[in-house]
Amino acid sequence: MGDAPLRSLRAVIRAALFDFGGVILSSPFEAFAAYEADRGLPEGFLRRVNATDPDTNAWACLERSEIGPAEFGPRFAAESAALGHEVDGLEVLGLLQGTLRPAMVEAVRRCGERLVTGLLTNNFVLARDPDGPDAVAHVDREREMQEVLALFDAVVESSKVGVRKPDPRFYELACETLGIEPSEAVFLDDLGVNLKPARAMGMTTIKVVDPDVALAELEAVVGFPLRA
Repeated sequence: MGDAPLRSLRAVIRAALFDFGGVILSSPFEAFAAYEADRGLPEGFLRRVNATDPDTNAWACLERSEIGPAEFGPRFAAESAALGHEVDGLEVLGLLQGTLRPAMVEAVRRCGERLVTGLLTNNFVLARDPDGPDAVAHVDREREMQEVLALFDAVVESSKVGVRKPDPRFYELACETLGIEPSEAVFLDDLGVNLKPARAMGMTTIKVVDPDVALAELEAVVGFPLRA
């Protein structure tokens, strides 16, 4: 099973809430691991930087829109250097693209036919050069992402609301936006630290490690098939 034992709540589950990176998209940790191996960094180093002073570090400030990418780059470099290896923060941001998981997208679509759906994401705003060499690819990817975002009844973004997971206020805002009680929601995330406060509020939670396993658990919670 996932992050917590599944409960028989089919009668009260009204909403399915999804994280983006690591759930709808492939996990950025895969790209982190490849980067670390290529640069000779200790395994898990980038995650350790992100986990140090998690409420006030460069990553947290970026996702609350308190700083932009230009300031994030040197701040992340300083934070990583303090832990033994200086890393260019802008290079790290470039690792966050991810690829869509079609089975998860289909699950969102099917959930949307019977439940309210929400996307709960820690994110940041990254300006791009419309005339840059990757402009066409970016437009195509943006169109693809917008098609996925349109499947949700609400998209709650840390960069817009000014708080981020795992701050309980983030989940409260999501519930208020969707007009639900926490106990009426099932929430999928790939990080246990983000699931803990949601579970404490009364949500059913599923930790996404293997997407197929997570989808089977979600089907057990909502009580209808989510896969083709």
